[in-house]
Amino acid sequence: MAVVNGIIEEKKKPMNIEQIYTGCLAQGAYYIESNGEVAIIDPLREVDPYLARAKNDDAKIKYIFETHFHADFVSGHVTLSKQTGAPIIYGPQANPTFDAIIAEDGQEFPLGDVRIKVLHTPGHTMESTTYLLKDKRGKDYAIFSGDTLFLGDVGRPDLAQKAADVTQEDLAGILYDSLRSKIMPLSDDVIVYPAHGAGSACGKNMMKETVDSLGNQKKMNYALRADMTRQEFIAEVTEGLLPPPKYFPLNVQMNREGYEDIGEVLKRGTTALAPEAFERAANETGAIVLDVRHQNDFVQGHVPRSIFIGLNGDFAPWVGALIADTKQALLLVTPKGKEAETITRLSRVGFDGTIGYLDGGFEHWQQSGKQFDTMPSFSATMAKEKMEASQALVFDVRKETEYQASHLVNVKHTPLSDLNSFLSEFPKEGDFYVHCAGGYRSVIAGSILKSRGIHNLVNIEGGFGALKEAGAAVTNYVCPSTQ
Repeated sequence: MAVVNGIIEEKKKPMNIEQIYTGCLAQGAYYIESNGEVAIIDPLREVDPYLARAKNDDAKIKYIFETHFHADFVSGHVTLSKQTGAPIIYGPQANPTFDAIIAEDGQEFPLGDVRIKVLHTPGHTMESTTYLLKDKRGKDYAIFSGDTLFLGDVGRPDLAQKAADVTQEDLAGILYDSLRSKIMPLSDDVIVYPAHGAGSACGKNMMKETVDSLGNQKKMNYALRADMTRQEFIAEVTEGLLPPPKYFPLNVQMNREGYEDIGEVLKRGTTALAPEAFERAANETGAIVLDVRHQNDFVQGHVPRSIFIGLNGDFAPWVGALIADTKQALLLVTPKGKEAETITRLSRVGFDGTIGYLDGGFEHWQQSGKQFDTMPSFSATMAKEKMEASQALVFDVRKETEYQASHLVNVKHTPLSDLNSFLSEFPKEGDFYVHCAGGYRSVIAGSILKSRGIHNLVNIEGGFGALKEAGAAVTNYVCPSTQ
């Protein structure tokens, strides 16, 4: 096994496996080639890299396998099928509105010198399927487990409740059965290739690694304990699940029903608008102005009422969580040359409504004499001194788990994902301070507050880490006594 440019390659002839991992989505797509034939598993929406790879290998894309209807991103299956003629394959109980092969449990698909076997593994969703790759000798070699089995975790069982008309406990029980009847009996040397890694909202306890052996997972994955009862599994898998992002059902719908070709989305979105036209479009269309520059640039100056979500952070998931409506019209303020990348990354989570970008960027906006806004931002040392002197309110916008582990004394917890639910808690007069872990999310929060007319905030640069270094008083989590 070798890592080349972030791609894990298996060079064990006569097949080649590449994991194409997209860090901002914590998502793994797979390219499998054998003897001139290619299978793609869970492709990203932009399909050109798969087409180019197959052309380079002088190979033909024969199949497009989908492990389930994804909720956290829009897959490229529809576009890839149109461009290659390769069929889209789902496991049992899938119900897409486009042409697809709905495979039977146990059905095998020949690919060059190898075969891919369908293992129906419902639980995360009812159509969830694991694909078992058999080498040319017929030996089980690897599983592409989708959201059924992650490294260190399993897929959350609460996303398909409404569609399946079952409870999350019912789905967890079904997942327990799937793991123990279809996956755990496989040999320990089988390689596990999951659809997601650490950072994905599809699980809660994933490892940072993205490839492992099934044997190691049997040893360390809590959900695969050999002596685990069904009730223990249900309790542990459903414990501590945070509400799923609001855009998840919309992505499922797009994956099931199809979507506009990404080429059309890019063509429409890469419309350059001079400042006057940009301002007019914002006023006439109700579009959100989305600023994706670095947070340090945003605090120094930005288009009034614009929302900051920077490309350098968990961009697409935060767009999905905070804007939520995938049909929302968007106008972009980007670093120079990042327009197409921004639109592509938005489209990965179903946000196809970009109608243009600010030509020349924010600098052109300033040069044209347009009004702009800033966000007060203090270093942690300065913020600590001013907070202690004025006893100003401080708001922590980190996740619940981060807050519970350690937080400032007398801080208010208002997680970014639910910020709109806490608007009444922010004072209308007198400065207050906002921080996250490192300074990215607090600027997102500040931009949302300012867009709501709350301007008396101060962002703390460097976030909680910098505040601790500056000597701010913190309280640490203490594990309850077991005695």
